[in-house]
Amino acid sequence: MRISSYFNRPLLTLALLAAWATPVLSQETKPVDFNRDVLPILTEHCTDCHGTEHREAGLRLSNKRDAFAPSESGDVAIIPKDADASPLIQRLISTDEEMIMPQDADPLSAEQIALLKRWVQEGAFWPDDGLSKQHWTYVGPKRSEFPALKDTQWPTNAVDHFTLARLEAEGLAPSAPEDRARLIRRVSLTLTGLPPTPAEVEAFVSDKSADAYEKVVDRLLASKRYGERWARPWLDLARYADSNGFQADQLRDSWAYRDWVINALNADMPFDQFTVEQLAGDLLPGATIDQKIATGFHRTVTCNVEAGVHPEENRTEQIFDRVITTGIVFLGTTLDCCQCHNHKFDPFTMQVVAQGSVARE
Repeated sequence: MRISSYFNRPLLTLALLAAWATPVLSQETKPVDFNRDVLPILTEHCTDCHGTEHREAGLRLSNKRDAFAPSESGDVAIIPKDADASPLIQRLISTDEEMIMPQDADPLSAEQIALLKRWVQEGAFWPDDGLSKQHWTYVGPKRSEFPALKDTQWPTNAVDHFTLARLEAEGLAPSAPEDRARLIRRVSLTLTGLPPTPAEVEAFVSDKSADAYEKVVDRLLASKRYGERWARPWLDLARYADSNGFQADQLRDSWAYRDWVINALNADMPFDQFTVEQLAGDLLPGATIDQKIATGFHRTVTCNVEAGVHPEENRTEQIFDRVITTGIVFLGTTLDCCQCHNHKFDPFTMQVVAQGSVARE
């Protein structure tokens, strides 16, 4: 996969769809999702007293088996499809100070209670292990079959098929194509961060060829301004800065890494190469100067050089910083929590972060 594919497949889709405005669809009719809607509420408000470490009144809401088992009173807290009869809901909405839950804490919001009631009323689905084994974050992508469409002429790219299928399912039609002068302005700002010149607008408006829009997109992708525009989101993820941070905030020479990212994007460097050279370019056989510069990814950390700073503590904090940033950028997940403890619902442990920090040394 090349960087242009990594960055621009969704980007080009947006560019190609810039002429249409997709209506916002209501979320209220969607079923409550346990992982997204219910688990965060139980974790934040319930499991301190009714969880793995504490099981007050014999109730544990940290796993499915115990959540649906009788408590010390003999009652089952959750009765699927009967929210009004479920003690869990009754205790959340009670007006009795001794009965309402949670005790010694702020009550749940009306929205949170409504979500839990809907969840119970819909059947109180709870994955067997408390977390879906097929959470989309950790499932490899698979190519989907195109849905059947009534209007087979409208789609111009793969994503269009799915967009139109949803619109047709909702009884909606795509919006009319955008005005050409506005369209070239949108795509130019998207791909290069700069508006088109009057001459470019006039040329596009007067170009009646079937691939006029595609030619504009190709021209913008070939521009050096493209790399400058789209290096910025990557540099933000890498936490790039031209200074050290903290109170002193001295300037530092980090521009070479910035330029490497810009040049890599403009050269359409394959994404696997883009990744390897940033993570370990200096370890490659016969590493070039450019490959060593790429590892500037690891140097985009805050650096405290003020008086009284313990050098080893500062170095260790920088190492952990890079492990966390690497997780966010390349794994799409945070590792902050497991610096200090094994989080109940995170897939990574303290050991993983420790191993990553050792690898950074």
